[in-house]
Amino acid sequence: MDKILSEQRKTLGGFEVIDFEDEAVVQGVRSRVDVDVPVELHWTWSYESEIDELRRLYEKGKAGQWNAQTDLDWDTPIDRNEWMMNPDFSLMANCVKMSGGSEAAQKEATHDEIAYTLSQLLHGEQAALQLCGQLTNVCTEIDQKFYAASQVIDEARHAEVLAKFLTEKAGGIHPIGADLKTLLDILLQAEGMQKKVLGMQTLFEGMAVGIMDTIRKESRNELLAAMIHRVEQDESRHAAFGVLNMRRIVQQASKDEMDEMEDWAFNILETLNANQQLEMLRTFADKYGYDPEGVVAVATQLPNFAELNSPIYMHTVVPNLRNLGLITDRTEDHWKRVGMIYDASEATAA
Repeated sequence: MDKILSEQRKTLGGFEVIDFEDEAVVQGVRSRVDVDVPVELHWTWSYESEIDELRRLYEKGKAGQWNAQTDLDWDTPIDRNEWMMNPDFSLMANCVKMSGGSEAAQKEATHDEIAYTLSQLLHGEQAALQLCGQLTNVCTEIDQKFYAASQVIDEARHAEVLAKFLTEKAGGIHPIGADLKTLLDILLQAEGMQKKVLGMQTLFEGMAVGIMDTIRKESRNELLAAMIHRVEQDESRHAAFGVLNMRRIVQQASKDEMDEMEDWAFNILETLNANQQLEMLRTFADKYGYDPEGVVAVATQLPNFAELNSPIYMHTVVPNLRNLGLITDRTEDHWKRVGMIYDASEATAA
């Protein structure tokens, strides 16, 4: 399979990154708001539960509903003179520190990083909202349709709460990254349930859990931590829905179909990984006075790059894909090569 966004790739410090240097190209990607999405529709005439584990997940989802407007303390202040997150886990704070920036600038940088990251998650939630609407059509079993429908309201609530936090507490919403927009369009345009479930439910929902878990653990603000905790609980169910459905899919898949899904999963996440936060770094480079390309070149050549880069992948996505047979000896070295899998025992032996 050809690499996604191959025309936007270049090498920095020996690592191949995706870099949209031309702002006109970025704006062109963002301006494509109408996406031609072929979706089949499947009726089912069986309204009795046939997949017990999915019906239990659906019931758990109903019991876990919450209200974005009333179930969080929106009076909690956000002080830009305080750390928004643990600076040791903030790429932006470390960039500012290494560039000689003051502690006040480092604190400000953590706010900018959280706002940018949450903005990308917000845009991803809109994509998940639309994709789950597609799943209510393409799923063949009533339990799948019920759960996909319940996830639609979850995703609407996530978009609502993230947009409220960003506009009222974090200074506004940043535009979607061009690489993320490209990937989300690919998932929305994917035909059939198999790739939609693998792409959004297993890959992107799994990634969201890993990213949100880091934000929640390293947050220095009570409102941010409480909001992410609630969203993360929903996302964990969504990732579970993906795994439960993918188990049924892989049981019936041929060797060629398994290889195709394995390669597709790697290519999607390798593309996400290849940006290495370059778009975010470039967004704030003038404000803080660092060299974004230099930061990526240095970071990707660190001896412990894979150890630092892999946690959001190793948190949920990699274990799930391994259990599904979608990371095998055939592809695992590719994951390690780009720092998405880190094996501590191999590092110690080396």
